Amino acid sequence: MATENQYLNPRQWVEAHADYLYGYTLSRLNDEEQAKDLVQETFLAALEKVDKFEGKSSERTWLTAILKNKIIDVYRKKSSGLRQADVKVAEEDQQDFFEEDNGHWTKAYAPQPFGIEDHDPLVGKEFNSILQKCMQKLPALWMAVFTMKHMDDATTDIICSELKVTQANFWVIIHRAKLNLRACLQKNWI
Repeated sequence: MATENQYLNPRQWVEAHADYLYGYTLSRLNDEEQAKDLVQETFLAALEKVDKFEGKSSERTWLTAILKNKIIDVYRKKSSGLRQADVKVAEEDQQDFFEEDNGHWTKAYAPQPFGIEDHDPLVGKEFNSILQKCMQKLPALWMAVFTMKHMDDATTDIICSELKVTQANFWVIIHRAKLNLRACLQKNWI
């Protein structure tokens, strides 16, 4: 096992990693107060686990892994309160978007190019801001699944295990989340 002095420097964590961890959390939860709380909880949890750090990763990677688990706990807590009826209503509202026999988009609702190929950094910031607002409108479970899949690159198996959803339900959620995000972006961005 690594000693604290050999690999970790807890006295420098806030200065060296707080901004990064805060930004990481904020991009996944879009809640400033909760992001601040989770970063603090991460530092406290890391202090409690300092003797378990083996030095197989960088200090930042290790802290980020602890933070990821805390974010997943938030997702799990939010999604456990999601009423199944809310999901069913949302799915029924959008049943016309997909072919019933094969799950593909119907011609009337097939995705169209956004036309935002401009690489202007200001446009990117504005787009990301609108995307975050659109993500906040998703049911909690949908946001958790979408974020874990497309922002954290988690595998389907991990997402299903962590959020306690079946693989079939996972794919339905991913499709519905994308559908909602597309509609929201088309309404608010284009």
